[in-house]
Amino acid sequence: MKLIHTMAASLALCGALLAQEPAATTPGTGGGQARAARVRSPEVLADGRVTLRLLAPKAAEVLVQGNWPDGRGMAMTKDASGLWSVTTAALQPELWAYTFSVDGVRTLDPNNYNVARDGVGFMNTVLTLSDASKVFQPQQVPHGTVSAMWVPSSLTKTPRRMFVYTPPGYEDSTAKYPVFYLLHGSGGDEDAWPTMGIANVIMDNLIAQGKSKPMIVVMPNAYWSELASLDLAGPRTAPPPGVGAAGNPLPGAAPAPADPNEKDIVGDLIPFVEKHFRAQSGRENRALAGLSMGSGIAANVGLKRLDVFASVGLLSAGLFRPAANAPGGVEAIDKIAPSFKSDPAATNKKLRLLFMSCGTEDPRLASMKQASEDLRARKIDVTFKSYTGEHEWKVWRHSLADMAPLLFR
Repeated sequence: MKLIHTMAASLALCGALLAQEPAATTPGTGGGQARAARVRSPEVLADGRVTLRLLAPKAAEVLVQGNWPDGRGMAMTKDASGLWSVTTAALQPELWAYTFSVDGVRTLDPNNYNVARDGVGFMNTVLTLSDASKVFQPQQVPHGTVSAMWVPSSLTKTPRRMFVYTPPGYEDSTAKYPVFYLLHGSGGDEDAWPTMGIANVIMDNLIAQGKSKPMIVVMPNAYWSELASLDLAGPRTAPPPGVGAAGNPLPGAAPAPADPNEKDIVGDLIPFVEKHFRAQSGRENRALAGLSMGSGIAANVGLKRLDVFASVGLLSAGLFRPAANAPGGVEAIDKIAPSFKSDPAATNKKLRLLFMSCGTEDPRLASMKQASEDLRARKIDVTFKSYTGEHEWKVWRHSLADMAPLLFR
């Protein structure tokens, strides 16, 4: 899921090798870069192909590392002026990510201002647009607000940062809204869903189209022991002995006296949100979802606490895969929430939505599909979706676009 590279090497490479048009202003002074660029990259063609270009006259080899089919290791061709270029095959309407590899060193496209951070990985993005991908493009519609908030933590004894999306019109109304708590995955932070997931763009478009109810979306840092993203708070602190990074007990370890994720979300986060925002209270007005590591938290907290949440989303979940000293398949849910097996009718009455999704190339797909089929065999209502892709953000963006309209109906 991560694109790891050394930013210092990339920046040095941009200055020494790429010989791009000089900046009109000094970087770091607030003036930014020159708007006019000699090289056009990326260029999205009418048929969905994308041409990428990079001026690197001293380079011996330049490759594109993209997350589209056959996008990894695409060789670029250099012309007499030292301009490297390549044109992809027609791409499906999607928000794609890429970097360049210049003589083996990863770097960004200096002519593409669309740069996203996913944990410690940085990449450029390009949108191939059609009706199918318009949900990922900012439209001329009413827009919500994304705010950075600091939440007091009873676990860390100091505030932790989260991002909160409030729907269009929130500031000018007195209405109360349901709340959707949305968790990132391993290596991510509270900036993941606003940046990589473009959650606010998706929600703006869904609400404007009447597909989704207006709602507050809370995007916290899912590492209960982390104050904020790494660029603000520094390296992550190690979890206590016997506890994994997500806050769950490690296999074979003595049970923790209390689930820190549950204490963080139910004990700290929800009371703060419902005190400081016009949030509707009650389980039917709360939903909890997460991707990858976050799906494990959503399962362990949301499915166990159906007295707090009525909707739960598990995106690309790994908890259904059998592992040493750990249950696999639907048994993982039985361990978290025994009522799923003992009283399916009561579970269905409480659980308004159980949404599960996975990428078609994700090794978790088979076990997630089997778990959903096992739940249906027990008469538990499940919505299962699969999307073209691996364990990656384009799968999770589509998951959000499909899950949000099902919430709070």
